Amino acid sequence: MDSNLYTRRIRVRGTVQGVGFRPFVYVIAVSEGLKGTVLNDGEGVEIILQGTKEQQEVFDRRLKKELPPLASVDSLDEAVVEYPVFSSFRIIESRSSAVKTTIPADAAVCKDCLAELVDPSNRRYRYPFINCTHCGPRYTITAHIPYDRPQTSMKDFPMCSLCHKEYTDPLDRRFHAQPNACWNCGPQLALKDKDGNLIETDDPIAETFKLIKKGAIGAIKGLGGFHLVCDALNSQTVRELRKRKNRPSKPFAIMTANAKSAKRFLVIDQEAKNLLESSAAPIVLCPKKDRTDELLDGIAPDLSTIGLMLPYTPIHWLLFFEAVNRQPHYPLASEEVSLYLVMTSANAGGEPLVINNKEAEEQLQGIADFYLEHNRNILIRCDDSVIRSDLSEPTKIIRRARGYVPKVTKLPRKVPSCIATGSWLKNTACVSKEDSAILSQHIGDLDRVSNCTTLSEAIEHLIETFDIHPSIIACDFHPDFFSTRLAEDLADKYGAKLFPVQHHHAHIASVMAQHGLEEPVLGVALDGVGLGTDGTSWGGEILLVDPSGFLRLSHFKPVALPGGDKCAKEGWRIAAAFLAKHGNRNLARELFPNRNVQMIFHLIDSNFPIPQSSSLGRLFDMAAALLRVKDFSTYEGEAPVLLEYAAKNKNGRFLREMVKRENGILNLDEFLLHLAQRQDTAEAAADFHTTIASAIAEELIEQSTKAGITKICFSGGCCLNNLMIRQIKNALKHQKLKIYESTEVPCNDGGLSLGQLWVAGMANVIEKE
Repeated sequence: MDSNLYTRRIRVRGTVQGVGFRPFVYVIAVSEGLKGTVLNDGEGVEIILQGTKEQQEVFDRRLKKELPPLASVDSLDEAVVEYPVFSSFRIIESRSSAVKTTIPADAAVCKDCLAELVDPSNRRYRYPFINCTHCGPRYTITAHIPYDRPQTSMKDFPMCSLCHKEYTDPLDRRFHAQPNACWNCGPQLALKDKDGNLIETDDPIAETFKLIKKGAIGAIKGLGGFHLVCDALNSQTVRELRKRKNRPSKPFAIMTANAKSAKRFLVIDQEAKNLLESSAAPIVLCPKKDRTDELLDGIAPDLSTIGLMLPYTPIHWLLFFEAVNRQPHYPLASEEVSLYLVMTSANAGGEPLVINNKEAEEQLQGIADFYLEHNRNILIRCDDSVIRSDLSEPTKIIRRARGYVPKVTKLPRKVPSCIATGSWLKNTACVSKEDSAILSQHIGDLDRVSNCTTLSEAIEHLIETFDIHPSIIACDFHPDFFSTRLAEDLADKYGAKLFPVQHHHAHIASVMAQHGLEEPVLGVALDGVGLGTDGTSWGGEILLVDPSGFLRLSHFKPVALPGGDKCAKEGWRIAAAFLAKHGNRNLARELFPNRNVQMIFHLIDSNFPIPQSSSLGRLFDMAAALLRVKDFSTYEGEAPVLLEYAAKNKNGRFLREMVKRENGILNLDEFLLHLAQRQDTAEAAADFHTTIASAIAEELIEQSTKAGITKICFSGGCCLNNLMIRQIKNALKHQKLKIYESTEVPCNDGGLSLGQLWVAGMANVIEKE
């Protein structure tokens, strides 16, 4: 061997499979005159690189600077090794080994594929499953790692000679694009009527477009499941969809061709535009313009925002292509297209997202007028991700799913292999592998068997895919949750230690895990419900948290919840009990003339044990009822969201004299009684937000001074209330405090499993130290 040559083995871990990483390495290596090999295995990508020092240094610089759009590198290890002289640089077959890499998330159609899709001269013109190494399905079609075609649902579609040529050419954009296919060899569409009978048509897309424009409601199969789709400008159809889904007021998301098209209705700032046009292509909550509710009647009633997404599958794009009469090369991604679609998850109230054709035809009977199906199987159920974008606040993930799963959260240190089963509402699961935490897609509420089954399946898929051998199973502190019982079963199955974690402790730990915090912090946990260590319901807490545990420092004075969990939807119950307790029964009758307040009075008089809760979420529900905003929610969080909307154009006051702070308890009784007498709803709602925010801020300042802690972590579903959070921050801005919030995972219960995992993992590390 030439004495100037030497050989390195480079191990790359991260999102480096299914994203064009090997051809990227190949092109750089060949262009710089290097020899060797590159391959996929369970750990990621292995590169054997042979060349001079100068050549290798150039390779290293280009590797870091020119990554493919979907690739990300978590770690890069290298060692000089002895190898015979190579004659060329080659991409070689994948091999199996211990799994230390991850599957890419599903990615929206890239600009190159979109250009081909609308090019009549291209062999994939209008092909509904066009993709390449930079876009297309990934996680939702994958059964195992390494990410290769035989491990995906594309194994059922042998490639034709032209596709195979692309697939095996290192210089082609479709080199080892596992879902690669075309009209001759790939998946195909089928259109069916409301009874599941095949509709004879040569063009399912064109026929689907016609049906939508005629006012029909369709079920369209996408990446991670079906959507229910209709014309968003047809208010009669929108009302019919609400009726069929039994969804009286919960907002629908809409899809437009691009941000320019959406600006007719919505305010799209640059951050929102970047999110919408990203490969993740989430639903982004965008502010309405003045006449939006007239134009999009019934889409998001009485709210200040609408969920917007852009097309992310070829099927979506083809519907918008129909709307411009298939003008060749039409710039669909940038020029206005006058098609606006309701695009909402296809499921029957509360059930999991529908993913297969037969399931759709059975479960959506009576909801869908037609079905646009295809024969590529969805292996992993994955809903659309939802993000709240606000230039004045960090981006908040509300639902983490398609496009963001299974992206890894890097932990500040290695922890034992763990499975965390999450909570009851907005459930997710999480698994760990060394210093990587992998959160599942959004599962949903565990109030029905089907969602519980989905959670079990999601955990088993994570275990199998990432080769997890757990020594710890973490779960919620509540013994009656399905997720807790599942954790007990998993602990028995794997001979692992069961580790229950208090709900609000986990909320704060999820923020600590994301930001690499191991020192003590003050945690502000604000949500609807979570079992406390004293057996009562918590949800308005200031905690001192460190790796060894937590201490409850402050909380809101508990209120009575007559009817228990019913109060999460029926805020009038909390308000009526509160007024009765304070001698204001006539006011309760006046405020809630159509509710059975006498039943509440009877409970109060009988001294029957009534659950108590310090939950801020329940205080919001009570305030919304007292202020006549909403006393009965038709979906979770409706009353607090409407209360925030009611306050949006008013400057609130801090009514400090009506708030009592004693021994860590924030007593709002006098303030809430005052609110019940107010006539101006908007001003009262603004005062409520400002007083709550200012009281929390003052308590934080006091506890921070006492404990000598300057790092503050905020978590819990109430932290999605930007008005309140912004006011808390403004009240703290002159203090020497550092604020941390959820960024990579939801601050609601969708991020709880990460916190459970971090608490359990750190406890094990500390125990061994």
